[in-house]
Amino acid sequence: MMTSIFRTRSSIMLTSLRRFAPRSVSISRPLATVAPVAFPPPRLFTYEDVVANLTVEDGLVAVEEAFGALARGEVDVPMPMHITVAEKGESGPGDCHIKGGYVLGSPTFTVKLATVSFYNNAAKGLPPGSGVFCVVCAETGGPLGIFIENRYMTDLRTGAAGGISLKYCGENGGVGKRIGFIGCGAIARNMCRASGVVTGGDMEIVAYDPSEENARKFAEEMAAELGLPASATSVVTSAEALCGESSTIFTQTPGGSTVLERGWLNTGATVIASGSDQPTKQELPVDLLSNCKYVSDLTGQTSKVGELRSAIEAGAMGVEDVHAELGEIVNGVKSGREGDEIIVVDLTGTGAQDAAIGQVAWDKLGQK
Repeated sequence: MMTSIFRTRSSIMLTSLRRFAPRSVSISRPLATVAPVAFPPPRLFTYEDVVANLTVEDGLVAVEEAFGALARGEVDVPMPMHITVAEKGESGPGDCHIKGGYVLGSPTFTVKLATVSFYNNAAKGLPPGSGVFCVVCAETGGPLGIFIENRYMTDLRTGAAGGISLKYCGENGGVGKRIGFIGCGAIARNMCRASGVVTGGDMEIVAYDPSEENARKFAEEMAAELGLPASATSVVTSAEALCGESSTIFTQTPGGSTVLERGWLNTGATVIASGSDQPTKQELPVDLLSNCKYVSDLTGQTSKVGELRSAIEAGAMGVEDVHAELGEIVNGVKSGREGDEIIVVDLTGTGAQDAAIGQVAWDKLGQK
């Protein structure tokens, strides 16, 4: 009986479609054949392609320009999309972030998917996250390239933002000072590499990680990579000790709890925080945020998913208390470091950075 009803309804629907369709169109013809032309498939670039061609210097130049354009209102950057992959059965735990942007006048725009915090991957011999960049032609809307970057491009542009923050907000332009790293994972390495370029290698490394072995390995390997003597590294056993020895402090932790206290900081310290990128994370205490020169990468974003969010929720700050966005300092519209004030730079990662590094990747690899 039900089968008969479905057949009757299907016949009525098909008859109705034929009644309204132009007589020259066959209802039974596959829709895929209607389009006269199609975009060619995008080119695929492997992780090895990406690593072999993109450098720290590429990231610093492109991202600094992107921050300047962002502050001038020349970048379209939507709010990031976040997917929480809860742990159940064989799935999770993990997070997925989707970001993108278009810099006005650029020949391409970029959409990026990055996964992080898949900590169970360690037992599988895999890294805790991955990533894919899709670079699209801004003239036609056709996809140009898919970059299997496994977070290399993401970490490169994140490190670049840290280096630019050091350049404009660090003591003495970041040159010749002890730079501390709380959390010694992949992001810390890229922050350190960018710092090495910005300082011209005139720097010392102070490392702290809950795993002393990780901290020691980080310090030794980064010193070797940057050509620093062993005497230019120090591994400490607490975040408080690190703050006492450092003029600039990079924090890049999971953001489950605050990692330092305002009273631990030296006069004129710079804190560059990159661990908060969703509403559940916080690396810095509210009393530090409300008693510093606060700089955001993008205020509309940090107020929702960055360190600023926690201060706003506590009633200690509003967006009007933001000293500047990083791009305003790059453009010379607002001041960076002026004296011995404490500066906090809140980096949540913007689509402008992804658009910038995506363009560089296409420029360097797309013509090969």
